[in-house]
Amino acid sequence: MEKSALQIERAAYRPKLPKALQGAVKVKEGEATQSVADQNEIKRLFPNTYGMPVVEFEESGTVSDRLMNVGVILSGGQAPGGHNVICGLFDQIKRINPNNRLYGFLMGPSGLVDHNYIELTENIINDYRNTGGFDMIGSGRTKLEKVEQFEKGLEILKELEINALVIIGGDDSNTNACVLAEYYAAKKCGVQVIGCPKTIDGDLKNEQIETSFGFDTATKTYAELIGNIERDCNSARKYWHFIKVMGRSASHIALECALQCQPNACIISEEVEAKDMTLNQIVENLCEIIAYRASQGKNFGTVIVPEGLIEFIPAIGRLIQELNDLLAEHGNEYRDLDKKSQREYIISHLSEGNAKTFETLPTDVARQLSLDRDPHGNVQVSLIETEKLLSDMCAAKLEKWKEEGKYSGAFAAQHHFFGYEGRCAAPSNFDADYCYSLGASAAQLIANGKTGYMAIVKNTTEPAEKWIAGGVPITMMMNIERRNGAMKPVIRKALVDLNGNPFKTFVANRDKWAKETCYVYPGPIQYWGPSVVCDQPTMTLSLEQSGE
Repeated sequence: MEKSALQIERAAYRPKLPKALQGAVKVKEGEATQSVADQNEIKRLFPNTYGMPVVEFEESGTVSDRLMNVGVILSGGQAPGGHNVICGLFDQIKRINPNNRLYGFLMGPSGLVDHNYIELTENIINDYRNTGGFDMIGSGRTKLEKVEQFEKGLEILKELEINALVIIGGDDSNTNACVLAEYYAAKKCGVQVIGCPKTIDGDLKNEQIETSFGFDTATKTYAELIGNIERDCNSARKYWHFIKVMGRSASHIALECALQCQPNACIISEEVEAKDMTLNQIVENLCEIIAYRASQGKNFGTVIVPEGLIEFIPAIGRLIQELNDLLAEHGNEYRDLDKKSQREYIISHLSEGNAKTFETLPTDVARQLSLDRDPHGNVQVSLIETEKLLSDMCAAKLEKWKEEGKYSGAFAAQHHFFGYEGRCAAPSNFDADYCYSLGASAAQLIANGKTGYMAIVKNTTEPAEKWIAGGVPITMMMNIERRNGAMKPVIRKALVDLNGNPFKTFVANRDKWAKETCYVYPGPIQYWGPSVVCDQPTMTLSLEQSGE
């Protein structure tokens, strides 16, 4: 493998661990837990893994030497730091007992079902320390939800004498991990299942999980790009840049990038939903900012748009929910029709209110809302050019305002979508340390006989030595939601808290940022240098932990 100068230098970086994971470990158990909602139903579905306590690791004088083989799966979209979770897991199980083995199932959960795996050795692991991507073993989006899949997986686990499986993924992947843990516990198979919180979107967090891994690196990567665009924008002074960023189910990325870069406008989907805003109201607000800046001789600016905005506009959200149910039930007959007939079919099968909303949408957007869903039954919102839709609607409204004498500026737009650019970046120092600690925590959960847990690391705005490692029962985070036309147990997504410090800080500053040009240019991720530059957590995490 040919390596860049950065890869060679980063390979030598030694991630920092919480003090409790540096030596012998003992487990401190808390009180019994319950799910965030739908307690009776979740308890009924997960009788063997429900109600377990949150655990924390403490320093101990007793060293475990448990002999165990472990399997690991990377599931879902990539996030910076995934390789370091595997490295932390590998190093910790080898420290527990040098004879322990780690097996990687290839290309996601399908590798378990299809018995496609490799043993991860020191030579392989060393090539991927502190690197981005999931290419060590690959990833995939196969859902583990059928008994046949569980049984096929069990065959290879028994053959390799694997005692535990670590699934590194987001909320849907960890929901699958919980289901698998329950199945194996009910059958008394002797196979533990542990999850790790991954998603750059930042929506897998709660009172126990302070942040999902990859969010730190991805937002810093996007913030660098947005800062570059802002500097270009302020240099040329002739374009409005509409920048869409990742975040299908929550606006954490958009908010963090706004806090770092101070654009002229940033739309927060959760606020749109809370205020019951229409698409036209969003456009009106943007046009007011554009018109004001034009009156000050500033025909330029930047707008950050979250990927999932379209689903949070209440009228469109209601439409999407009905479309999901309609396509789940009648998808086959719908797919066989031509485009014109598909549109007519949808309108004729929707309720009156949703049919009207569908008819008012631009043809391309309406078409994209009715395309095939992703494996979890969600609209593929990354395919919807929301940033272009908004700028086109702004252009039309500004033209009308010009005719009415309300606007005299010049409006020209540029469009950007930052998605893949951040998913496989080399992890920041924070993510390198955080992920390595998560992997070590997963190993200790296994060594202490836990199953149905997610590895956690808390107190993350402090130096890594003071971080608190442990595990949280996955059932504690679950509720019942409608997916693909059916009610299913899933991990509740964490949305932007409109009463939280990060959003309040944004609100307190956005009017100034809209009217003035207050751009901040974060620059690239720093790996070496002053701690204030290299080791700072995201602004979101700092504000959440500030206690103000």
